[in-house]
Amino acid sequence: MVPVSLCHHHYHHHGGSCHPATLPFLRMCRIPELQVQSSAFRTSTIMPLLVPRWLCWWRAACTRRAFVQQRMWEGATRISGLGGPAGALGTSPLVRRGSSSASSGAPGVRLTRDRYPVQRLPFSVVSEDDLAALERIIPGRVITDPEELEAPNVDWLRTVRGSSKVLLRPRTSQEVAQILRYCHERNLAVNPQGGNTGLVGGSTPVFDEIVLSTALMSQVLSFHDVSGVLVCQAGCVLEELSRYVEERGFVMPLDLGAKGSCHIGGNVATNAGGLRFLRYGSLRGTVLGLEVVLADGTLLNCLTSLRKDNTGYDLKQLFIGSEGTLGVITAVSILCPPKPSAVNVAFLGCPGFAEVLQTFSTGRRLLGEILSAFEFMDAECLQLVGRHLHLTSPVQESPFYVLIETSGSGADHDAEKLSSFLEQVQDSGLVTDGTLATDQRRIQALWALRERISEALSHDGYVYKYDLSLPLDRLYDLVDDLRARLGPSAKHVVGYGHLGDGNLHLNVTAEAFCESLLGALEPYVYEWTARQRGSVSAEHGLGFKKRDVLGYSKPPEALRLMQQLKALLDPKGILNPYKMLPTRA
Repeated sequence: MVPVSLCHHHYHHHGGSCHPATLPFLRMCRIPELQVQSSAFRTSTIMPLLVPRWLCWWRAACTRRAFVQQRMWEGATRISGLGGPAGALGTSPLVRRGSSSASSGAPGVRLTRDRYPVQRLPFSVVSEDDLAALERIIPGRVITDPEELEAPNVDWLRTVRGSSKVLLRPRTSQEVAQILRYCHERNLAVNPQGGNTGLVGGSTPVFDEIVLSTALMSQVLSFHDVSGVLVCQAGCVLEELSRYVEERGFVMPLDLGAKGSCHIGGNVATNAGGLRFLRYGSLRGTVLGLEVVLADGTLLNCLTSLRKDNTGYDLKQLFIGSEGTLGVITAVSILCPPKPSAVNVAFLGCPGFAEVLQTFSTGRRLLGEILSAFEFMDAECLQLVGRHLHLTSPVQESPFYVLIETSGSGADHDAEKLSSFLEQVQDSGLVTDGTLATDQRRIQALWALRERISEALSHDGYVYKYDLSLPLDRLYDLVDDLRARLGPSAKHVVGYGHLGDGNLHLNVTAEAFCESLLGALEPYVYEWTARQRGSVSAEHGLGFKKRDVLGYSKPPEALRLMQQLKALLDPKGILNPYKMLPTRA
């Protein structure tokens, strides 16, 4: 018999802690003697003692799962060998693919021009003279090898494929300016490309556009350790930037499942949302300045590090979310918040979506300023993660799950708030089971259950993806509606996403692409969304696939103004053609 303290073992293998200061706020109950085995601690006998009543439920659930949880952590440890440093469990290995995934079978992906009703615009075709001129601008970095061109021609979802014959790899903004100046004069279409992790075909060529890669533009230009302002080139990988600023006591205001491959320039160009949106807001607020090269080669330097600058039009906002259609972002100035010293992640099971919403409402009220993420997923999501990726749920099966992250500067303060919240949601029946993690490895393993859903779906067959903003009370109704509408014609209809942002990721899987299934989905999904006054693209952008549905979220007057802005900044239309704007406005 080994006596154990409430502080040390009551979260046992979940790496949690409960500070004694929290005890006066909690009702108490008695836990019977029981055996606990975990991957982190030796088997020990827990003596009867007084503990918070919500923790009785919490601990009992943990004990039932001890052996299952151990398999989960062991499985999670194996994830780290798939492309990142040990412990980088929160990063999806799928997007750390380099060029191999596309090059191994790109010919199996139908050409975009054959699959979709799109016609090539009257751009020039790259000639030998053009290649020679480009070679003089960036010697040794003009790529024409067909094998090397396979990866940048295909999106990672393997649903679109271009036929570009040229890949350019500039290192500086000046080189980008020279390239675009030449392409503008020659009327050569250009496809800017970062990490190529987009989901709407916005970063891959449609026909034979020149691919302009920012992969070699990966330098940190400056970092101010008082203000937290980072200035870097557009090709810096988000995860590498995260490591860089975390070593200096800060965090990036943006976090994505694709962080191991996506570039900060692409994040800004698509106005990516991600997992920290609830806490730190949109890139429209955290990006302080941009350096952009316009279609004619003009270098626009608005790379300010000032938090306040009320002089004239805020030109950077034109390029945030413009998806490379108005200019090529070459450098970014971004404000990084201080790194939280206390981080907790709870993974909870809920009996229904109404309880998910009430749990969110309770979390906002009781957790307040420390609430940094609130994600939800339905049961089918977690089943697919288990089936295809062999990750095991740490909680008992539930119709819905939520992942809640808190981050703050005081562990004791956060523990009090979290204890109060967990007791409240358990007592009110909003949550039926849960687990908590405070150490980094287990936090990443819990995040992997959420971040790797998209990867699991890609293993389930062809995926129809929809990224929608909807009123919270109607957020999941569309999933239920589609399950009834599609019936057995779809393998799975699942919903998950950023509840705190009102963002639903709706995914429908089938054995293979099917025109009749697509016809049942579109325009039905967009019409349904428009009736709720929602958005047909919450964070993924429009790219090539969604450009013709922009009218469901924007009035005709807005579309005309967008076309006028495009004509002003890119009169020849060479920048990322066939993307974002409708075929006819």
